[in-house]
Amino acid sequence: MIPACFSQPNTLSSSSSTSHHHPQVPQNLITCIYQTHLCNSPTYLTLTWSKTLFSHTLTIHATDSFSITISLTPSAFSFFKSRPGSKSIYLTHHHYQRIKLYWDFTRAEFTRDSAEPDSSFYVAISCNAKLEFFLGDLQDELTRRSGLVLTRQLTEPTLLSRREHVFGRRSYVSRAQFLGNKHEIGIECSGGVLKVKVDGEISLVVKRLAWKFRGNEKIYVGGIEVEFFWDVFNWVNNNSNNNSGTNGIGHGVFVFQVGEGGVWPEMVGPEKRLMRKSLSVSSGSGSTSSTIWLSPSPSCSSVLQWAEESSDGGRSSCSSSTRSCGSNGGFSLLLYAWRRD
Repeated sequence: MIPACFSQPNTLSSSSSTSHHHPQVPQNLITCIYQTHLCNSPTYLTLTWSKTLFSHTLTIHATDSFSITISLTPSAFSFFKSRPGSKSIYLTHHHYQRIKLYWDFTRAEFTRDSAEPDSSFYVAISCNAKLEFFLGDLQDELTRRSGLVLTRQLTEPTLLSRREHVFGRRSYVSRAQFLGNKHEIGIECSGGVLKVKVDGEISLVVKRLAWKFRGNEKIYVGGIEVEFFWDVFNWVNNNSNNNSGTNGIGHGVFVFQVGEGGVWPEMVGPEKRLMRKSLSVSSGSGSTSSTIWLSPSPSCSSVLQWAEESSDGGRSSCSSSTRSCGSNGGFSLLLYAWRRD
């Protein structure tokens, strides 16, 4: 399920305003939500990978339990990876429950400018010496360092949804996993035409975006039927003032939904700061419409509500807390495509 509103604006952390050319805008920002267990309690675990010119971080967050940010580089100006690490954390809602977090990005390999590693890394969480969450491909390395004994075969954590902020001028690319298989998703927007590509092949062409700035169509990704939703009102609306085509500032919103869709995490860490900066920029420009559409709680007439209604038969959307949403075996990819001049 996809909520029409992710979180309320007044829950965002404060941040100083900048121009839309601010240098600390991430090169890539990815938030994934996994269904797992922590100390025998079902939990939605949110991982946010962020990469800017001077930093590379991972924020791990479980609502009402804990939140921690790990630097993937030892310093802001270092080209070297951080050393393997571990940290004990007491859960907020379990006074006597302690988990232990392990990570290793020493040899992590990344695709192009992606903030999320592809291979040669691990992130793991244990409770009472029992491994409960593992992401990566260095399981033997983890057991050697931690001394954890695996009493059962580890299964890959269930990925419920993925939210990615991509940056470009007319072309935006994401590499996401749909039901176990990775695919390259491309979005191109130029001259009033929107093109969607899957693994380099055109899957959908939408013309006359000035009139069709919101909509949905079915496409196929690796043989899987996917409901695709788009909302480029920001671009079209900004553009109506300068008559320069459909490449206005702000972001376009694109949703790829399998089945009934996934669940959405609240925005934390670098994602909160990015959206707050956008609010500051739009407020400074005096554009009411831009402020609405750049906020993390879009208008209820937006593409996000349409996706929500299509997945639950028109029921009201769940709150920003992931605990109130169900996955029902679905998956959703949400792309925020940000214009760079």
